[in-house]
Amino acid sequence: MATEATTRPLSDQDLRDLGFGAVVSRESRQRLLNRDGSFNVERRGLGFWSSFSAYHLMLTMPWWAFFAIAAAMYLAVNGLFAAAYIACGPDALSGLLGSDTVGMERHLYMRAFFFSVQTLSTIGYGHIVPVGTAANTVVAVEALIGLFGFAIVTGLLFARFSRPSAKVVFSSHALIAPYQGMTAFEFRVANARSNELIEVSAKVLVSRFEQVDGIHTRRYYPLSLERPGVVFLPLTWTVVHPIDEKSPLFGETAESLKNAQAEFLVLLSAFDETFSTIVHTRTSFVSEEVKWGYRFASAFLSTKGRRNKVAVDMRQFDRFERATLTLER
Repeated sequence: MATEATTRPLSDQDLRDLGFGAVVSRESRQRLLNRDGSFNVERRGLGFWSSFSAYHLMLTMPWWAFFAIAAAMYLAVNGLFAAAYIACGPDALSGLLGSDTVGMERHLYMRAFFFSVQTLSTIGYGHIVPVGTAANTVVAVEALIGLFGFAIVTGLLFARFSRPSAKVVFSSHALIAPYQGMTAFEFRVANARSNELIEVSAKVLVSRFEQVDGIHTRRYYPLSLERPGVVFLPLTWTVVHPIDEKSPLFGETAESLKNAQAEFLVLLSAFDETFSTIVHTRTSFVSEEVKWGYRFASAFLSTKGRRNKVAVDMRQFDRFERATLTLER
């Protein structure tokens, strides 16, 4: 007799796990989200080629690595074609001992290498020409590879320059600071680029371990913000979560957050005027990165002159000072 499978409806906590799942919530004691926005997650069991994406790798690697790989591939391709010309025979390249090769009369491979450079880049000085079917076939193949190669590199360069990304800086610490007769969880953000971000919004959740049915389980709680978004971000924005009776942080202490391995997960979204698209950035603060009894110092400067302007001194962006906390009752 067949039995009908039943599924447990998802609870509010299940829907708040951010995609990490129940196993991570029960077993992982590691930080979920690093300060740079990367996740502490590894995918194992996949073959190298099944998870490898050359396009994604070339877009996301640092600039120095991109240029290093491009230069290495350029040298390697020319080196291989130089060997191919040598394999075609000693007479495959006519004019090999001309005046343009003074100093390289005994370096057959070097002359073939620089001929390959001229062919691949379509320079074509004309002092050296291929002779015979084999050498001309190698030239045809190299010319085709050169067209494809430069098209690919040009596309990758354009994609890297045009890829939408946000460069928002977060304060190195979050604070538990006095706020309107009580306390609040706060951190500071600023746009590190000269472009403009509009319709900036923030989502903040706190993750902590609790005993649920005798099981040590990670729970997730959204934190309501004093202001969940700002229309413009020309200066800095201090994101504030008031700690009132409805707050998941009400009654918590530095010691209790540490014992619960609390982590504050932050997601910022904004519309970038330069790219005309929405960009995202994220970070997190663990309990050791939360300072109690401090407030952020002012980072604003007044520039006097013909035009008075308000400026942000980024040297003061992370600066905070002692403050007296109001104890919740």
